[in-house]
Amino acid sequence: MTAILGLSAFYHDSAAALIIDGEIVAAAQEERFTRIKHDFAFPQNAVDYCLAEAGITPEQLDYVGFYDKPVTKFERLLETYLAFVPAGYRSFRQAMPLWLKQKLHLPRELNRGLGGRYAGRFVFTDHHESHAASAFFPSPFEEAAILTIDGVGEWSTTCFGVGRGNNIQLTNEIRFPHSLGLLYSAFTYYTGFRVNSGEYKVMGLAPYGQPIYKDRILGHVLDLKADGSFRMDMSYFNYCQGLTMTSEKFHKLFGGPPREAESEVTQREMDLAASVQAVTEEVMLRMAQHVHETTGLKNLVLAGGVALNCVANGRILREGPFENLWIQPAAGDAGGALGTALFIWHQLLEKPRTPSTPDQQHGSFLGPQFSDAEIQQTLSQHNAVYEVCDSDEQLCEEVAELIAQQNVIGWFQGRMEFGPRALGGRSILGDARSQEMQSLMNLKIKFRESFRPFAPIVLREYVDRYFEMRPQEDSPYMLLVAPVHPDIRTPPSPEQEQAFGIDKLNFCRSEIPAVTHVDYSARVQTVDRDRNPLVHQLLTCYYQKTECPVLINTSFNVRSEPIVCTPDDAYRCFMATDMDVLVLGRHVLLKAQQPQQMSEAERNEHLGQFQLD
Repeated sequence: MTAILGLSAFYHDSAAALIIDGEIVAAAQEERFTRIKHDFAFPQNAVDYCLAEAGITPEQLDYVGFYDKPVTKFERLLETYLAFVPAGYRSFRQAMPLWLKQKLHLPRELNRGLGGRYAGRFVFTDHHESHAASAFFPSPFEEAAILTIDGVGEWSTTCFGVGRGNNIQLTNEIRFPHSLGLLYSAFTYYTGFRVNSGEYKVMGLAPYGQPIYKDRILGHVLDLKADGSFRMDMSYFNYCQGLTMTSEKFHKLFGGPPREAESEVTQREMDLAASVQAVTEEVMLRMAQHVHETTGLKNLVLAGGVALNCVANGRILREGPFENLWIQPAAGDAGGALGTALFIWHQLLEKPRTPSTPDQQHGSFLGPQFSDAEIQQTLSQHNAVYEVCDSDEQLCEEVAELIAQQNVIGWFQGRMEFGPRALGGRSILGDARSQEMQSLMNLKIKFRESFRPFAPIVLREYVDRYFEMRPQEDSPYMLLVAPVHPDIRTPPSPEQEQAFGIDKLNFCRSEIPAVTHVDYSARVQTVDRDRNPLVHQLLTCYYQKTECPVLINTSFNVRSEPIVCTPDDAYRCFMATDMDVLVLGRHVLLKAQQPQQMSEAERNEHLGQFQLD
């Protein structure tokens, strides 16, 4: 037995992943245990979980891998600070204590996290190698082109290369400070959202605006070449030398200072979001075209934080030259923990790899699960009132009927997902046919901005009926956006065609309005019987009752809260929101029947512990 633990930590989205003899056994993000969004600390709880899942101790680990090379990253930081002396001094002064105390002594820190009980070798893989390994090795392809795009690793911000068999090779790169991820983060900051957290809000806001600033970005800020490579005019940015993302020159170019957090989102922010999204899609499409021309391969795999831009991913699949696309579900830094473990197994140890369909990711259900006894213990502690269904069939029949009656369901089943998307293990489910559900769930359950869209979860066998996708097309990880099928769209009225900005929300656009974004798009998750049999059974029951095989699927959390991990997390979130029903395994709780309703003060206290993103 060869056990390899992969770790990512000390920047954001710390995580741990464990593989044994090449098989992915467990993976989880630290935030799910600590309840601190994007927790960057050593992933102690995630490590403990992974080892417990496999029934091993630190002494039984053969290798421990870390997802980047801290000394190389430190060299980049020093060179950057020196290049901007004295402007970068304040940023330098803030960063150095953590580096000198912790980040430059990672073997010591990692061994401490393992209780001083690990005596084996530490392996530090390159950051983009970790991303590339996480994208290629679990994929179903024998060979594929690889494209990794993020903010920055050590020096690389974008890499491409080829994976064949048990080997990956990255051949080309774009280097810091020129970064598509940091460009997007700069606009995230400028539009008033939190960097490394709010980028998905910019993507969701973009369809409300017009890309009127696209030419300004390409004319002044970004020099984009035909092959997708680019250089940025760094005088518009402040992230090399300061504590903010954008400079006064940037603010002058785009007509004013950054929006203050939590202030009203205006048409200007919508147009800015539309513009940077349009630029991002253009860059990624050109990159994909160039990578295809260079490699001549029909398959592409993606990873890195920018690979979570599912709108761009959808366009690459529909409009790009590749026949097949596979994206690592934990595409950001958390996935680096899995990548470094797989890199050690296949590339360093030269272990063979046998690709399989659909992939080696196990539906990304790699986190903790809880027994009926553990669920009942939690419910007893809260004096909860519940019914226990005798079978999965009974459970799915009851829940399908509750959804059809417009109830919002907290759905807690099996192993927790690895990655930022809830895929049916820790989900909130609702009726996609409802015109009111999108607004209701945003304002009364998620407590978040009204403009944010919800994703559909659909039986894979019907995906081409509801979306412009190929028959049986696979999108199990909610990483592709596709247009809603014209056959189910509602023709726009003259009033609707004249709607502007946030007013676009006020109109029904299709037979599934709750998951149809204002530009008739949807972030699609397909469900098949093999990877998620219980959700497939639930959707089948719902389809039989309603003739609609589509539900709303959003993550089981409120705004700024990590997705729930334990039954206790789920119960507290259920009671703090206007969710109607909680389903924990086969245990069904109706909100109206609970004897201890949460007071307004208790609700505010619960919600207040999560820092706004």
